[in-house]
Amino acid sequence: MLFLGLAFAALAVAQNSSSALPASTTAFDAGVPTDAPIPGDYNGQWRPQVHFSPPINFMNDPNGCFLDGNGTYHLYYQYNPTATVAGNQHWGHATSKDLYTWQNEKIAIFATPNSQIFSGSIVIDTNNTSGFFPNQTNGVVAIYTLNTAAEQTQEIAYSFDDGYTFTNYTSNPVLRASPPSTQFRDPKVLWYEDHWVMVIAYAQEFAIGIFTSPDLKTWTHASNFTNHGLLGLQYECPNLVSMPVRGEDSMWLMAISINPGAPLGGSITEYFPGTFNGTHFTAVDAAARIADFGKDNYAGQFFHGVPESEDPVFIAWSSNWQYAQTVPTGPRENWRSTMSLPRRTHLIRNATRTGWSFVNTPYDLTPLLLTPSEPLLSTPSLGNNTLITSYSTIPSGALYFNISITSLPSLSKISQSSTLNISFSSSQTHESVTTGFYLGGDNPYFISRSNILGYSQTNPFFTDKFSVGNVLNPDGTFTLEGVIDRSILEVFLDGGRNSGTVTFYPEGVLDTVEVRAGGLNEGVKVEVGVWGLRSTWAEQASEDGIVYGNVQVGNQTQVVRREG
Repeated sequence: MLFLGLAFAALAVAQNSSSALPASTTAFDAGVPTDAPIPGDYNGQWRPQVHFSPPINFMNDPNGCFLDGNGTYHLYYQYNPTATVAGNQHWGHATSKDLYTWQNEKIAIFATPNSQIFSGSIVIDTNNTSGFFPNQTNGVVAIYTLNTAAEQTQEIAYSFDDGYTFTNYTSNPVLRASPPSTQFRDPKVLWYEDHWVMVIAYAQEFAIGIFTSPDLKTWTHASNFTNHGLLGLQYECPNLVSMPVRGEDSMWLMAISINPGAPLGGSITEYFPGTFNGTHFTAVDAAARIADFGKDNYAGQFFHGVPESEDPVFIAWSSNWQYAQTVPTGPRENWRSTMSLPRRTHLIRNATRTGWSFVNTPYDLTPLLLTPSEPLLSTPSLGNNTLITSYSTIPSGALYFNISITSLPSLSKISQSSTLNISFSSSQTHESVTTGFYLGGDNPYFISRSNILGYSQTNPFFTDKFSVGNVLNPDGTFTLEGVIDRSILEVFLDGGRNSGTVTFYPEGVLDTVEVRAGGLNEGVKVEVGVWGLRSTWAEQASEDGIVYGNVQVGNQTQVVRREG
């Protein structure tokens, strides 16, 4: 979590330690409601319509992601409900049945006058190892960093109602650094065979501490994963997850976010395939592999509780600390930051020359397609031609596109001028966001947000072009799918072998899509499909256009819609 760094050794804290917080937390800002969700206006020009963004003000890292026993996904997030910049960090909360239709809930865990709730995770304590849940098997425990001016410590809070309300453990903290450190944060907890495991960042020591616990209250240091990959200036937000490998036994994956110091500037996430024995993680090699070739994918988290028979589900913060607190959505629309699309994930060995790929593809978008059998734009064979159409009639301004190229010859026979390009432009201002693939040479795939006016031309850190070498498949195929959603573009190459995420803020409304190919060899087939997506926020709005969120009634939620 956040913009800080420095750490050292850690020790477990006895259960009788004094608590840093009262048994239940309250908001110290008079303007932060404790009894209802915060209303939000999701009608702005830049407001994504199929992505999650906060009702108002500032959001960053996803926290506490989990799937409960009722089939509801819970997304908590770093949230400042009182300003459009970071600070005064609470845990915001939203729920969804499909990972796209998010309903805003009441703030789950509140800051206090002298402390903030930084990043962390949630587990379901099925076996009541904590002793908090003698009468249930679905007790929820949140593990998070409490940030104060003096130090960062790890605390827990527990919930009897599937994570809607929490009670602080009276003997917090459960883990602290010795000597005290202001840079020891972002615990991610999982169950391994017969004990709990925590991975946590010693931020500026470039180490991920691995701790074990029988009960979530007492923690013992087991090992460190240190000085691997790109160091940047600090480690943050580690994840450790068992990951399916196509055609092989599963492996483990360690994901580490670095900030600042990413190759393109600011923040990014890297990953390490490896093995884990319950106490020690060992990477397969020393390579640093980047999770996203864009600049707006950071601090991602895997959802706890997804069945082992399914691919892990991942979601990330779609921004970058170099500019997250200055993007123009703040002054213009009173919100800042978006989450990425939810993604299914797995590993592939030998997918590229680097040996391993962290594959991620959008979670099923089918329910969002406006007319599944009638694409907005389509052709079974584009050839060396162009398709163009307006999507101004799509109320959400959001599109899903899927392009498949087949019958490509060997690389030596592909012209350097062989290209595929997709652009999204404004008929009013002629701004555009463009993405495309040069099929010859080193096979570079690119995204450009350079032709966007306003903010992108004035902020020196808002890098405008991104690319990745996407090695051609030996069977002569290439696939591309992606989503553009008003102010965010996400692309997934070759089934998610590479992915890129970028945000942008055009002065005009993007309303025209163009797909063109050129220089392709005879016989190469390009199949194109583009669909409009329905807004998941418009259907929640009241007559006054405001989304009021849900009211908690026991374990049930009710959508609040007010007549104008």
